Amino acid sequence: MNSRSVSIVRKLVSSDEMTLSGLAASAEVSERTIRNDLDEISAFLTSKGLSAPCYSSGGRVSLSDNPAEVETALLSLGFDSYHLSREERTVCAAILLVSNSGYLTLSQIADTLLVSRTTIIKEIDDIKAFITGSGLEAVSYPSKGIRVDGAESAKRAFLLKLLASVEGEDRQDSLDRQLPVQAGDRIVIRKLLSEQELRHGCSFSEDSFHELVIYLRIMVSRNLQGEFMEAQPVDENDAYLMAQDILRSVSQYCGITTTVDEVRYLSLLLDGARYLKRSGGRRDAPRVQVLTRRFIERISDELGCDLNGDFEFFENLSNHLDSVLRPEPVNYPDTPVIHEVIEDNSDVLEAVRSCDAIISTFAGRELTELEIDYIVLHVCAALERKKNKEIAFHVALVCGAGIGTSQLLLEKLKKHFNFRIVDILSSHEVGSINPKDVDLVISTVPLRHCKIDHVVVSPLLTDEDYIHVGAKIDTLRNSRNLPSRIEDEVPSAKGLIDRLAPAVREADPGHAPAVMKAVRRVVRDYFREPCTVADDVLSPYLHQLLPGSHIRLDVACDDWRDAVRASAQVLLDEGYIEPSYIDAMIANIEENGPYVVLSKGFAVPHEGIDQGSLETGMSLIRLTAPVPFDADELDPVEFVCCMSAPDHKTHLKAFFNLVNLLRDDAFKESLRQAVTPADAASAIERFEYSLS
Repeated sequence: MNSRSVSIVRKLVSSDEMTLSGLAASAEVSERTIRNDLDEISAFLTSKGLSAPCYSSGGRVSLSDNPAEVETALLSLGFDSYHLSREERTVCAAILLVSNSGYLTLSQIADTLLVSRTTIIKEIDDIKAFITGSGLEAVSYPSKGIRVDGAESAKRAFLLKLLASVEGEDRQDSLDRQLPVQAGDRIVIRKLLSEQELRHGCSFSEDSFHELVIYLRIMVSRNLQGEFMEAQPVDENDAYLMAQDILRSVSQYCGITTTVDEVRYLSLLLDGARYLKRSGGRRDAPRVQVLTRRFIERISDELGCDLNGDFEFFENLSNHLDSVLRPEPVNYPDTPVIHEVIEDNSDVLEAVRSCDAIISTFAGRELTELEIDYIVLHVCAALERKKNKEIAFHVALVCGAGIGTSQLLLEKLKKHFNFRIVDILSSHEVGSINPKDVDLVISTVPLRHCKIDHVVVSPLLTDEDYIHVGAKIDTLRNSRNLPSRIEDEVPSAKGLIDRLAPAVREADPGHAPAVMKAVRRVVRDYFREPCTVADDVLSPYLHQLLPGSHIRLDVACDDWRDAVRASAQVLLDEGYIEPSYIDAMIANIEENGPYVVLSKGFAVPHEGIDQGSLETGMSLIRLTAPVPFDADELDPVEFVCCMSAPDHKTHLKAFFNLVNLLRDDAFKESLRQAVTPADAASAIERFEYSLS
């Protein structure tokens, strides 16, 4: 078996539609070569007690055994039964040398890879060149062997890059058996890392979580050999405490001793990781969120499609830009999905490129092509969500991870697509689906024998998944005469709450917020839907942060600095902020300019996390006479709303709604006409409820 043979088996496992000609085309070899490969595959499978591949009419090739059994057989491949190519031998030998703390002889390398010493002698120059290209040096010592010299950080980065490219945890286990370069129980380390995610209120992307587990196992292996991280710069970033907690638990369970430099290096990896959610965030998170809003407004104009109302787009993109806006580019995975999206959405790519100066100016550098591609991905996902809310399909949901995962996926789908979920099934029940009842199957596991159009997604329903689902819908719409499903709209908790809210506000305006809070809980309980964070005050709305007690009208100020101080006075008096927060806001504007002026005549001064903000809050002043903030056409400023944000997320809903309200001139006019703070608070609540 070689790499091409293994690739053929994996194709046969994932699909029963493969043909000799298709396999030959994908491998860029002749059909005769594929037949020879299939003979080799047959011998391997029969040696494992499995059936050989089957041939049928039209040159079709398939496997008759259970896919899981075939995968298990592949994982048993070792150097004794898998024929390494020259390139693969170079990588494996390099991993052996870099991961070893001492010397390795050519004979030892040859014995591990099960090849002759002569073969390694012929290839040693290529192996050394491969290592040297990564900032390390492979040096031969007479009578001792070969040793790799270089910084410990460079060695670990080299190993991480190679090992993280191995797909699948089972493949990692197989590699561990052949090249034991990682230590520590993988399951234990995954559990420890998951616990720290929960403790620190964050969630890594799948790729970042995978890489961090590998890095921690590399670190354990190196530490057990007596190899520790060299001195690191004293820069305790936002991830330092989490790195400290992770290494404390890993040290306890894996029997190693870590150093402060190990913590600092891990904190750099955490700081550059991709997150699905991150409650802590960077210290300048509010500024990143302002930047995100401006980008969304600009891209909406470029595309002629209003994306300002998509809170998930705003939240996801601001989290993503949190990792983009760093001095050095993040090494995002370059996947085929990205290239497919870019190829199919050249207009969105051009629109993003025309707007990327907003981001690159903030970052202080030009964005890489891959960074731009990932922003395109987020924009495309928002476009799909907007477009497909108007399409009604009957959908069956297939999950392989239990009822909890299926309900999570169900809620996400219902939120962004006009789907009628007709059934939730396990994969073995797919054959029982009546095609007349279901237009589309959405599954979290591969489906080999599903005769209905289907798409496989992650249980987390990522932006990539939104695009895949949207593309499948477009294909169905264009290729089939689907029955109209609009009349089948199913009552939902959100729909009922939206209908009740205006009536409650009209009947009892004074008690409407408290009544609606109770109504939301009862209705969601009836529909058996979980209460969202926004249903409680954990993620408050704008009107909840700006009651009458937090509003001052007709305040006299001499200049913008005086206005910032006056806008913060209520929050200071009530203990939301420390005095240093006010000085930090002023210094922020002096350093970064008047970006806090979000709309003509309206400023939202703020500072970053850990700058003196104690509690999430807002306070608004209306000036007697507007003052300039040096914001060009947005001057002079008439309203100043101070925002206190002690974390990355709690204020997001309120801030999102405020920015959308500022796009409505009638909202600002209502604040001008308010006679009392209570009038202003009532106007804020009324306009916020009107947001779609």
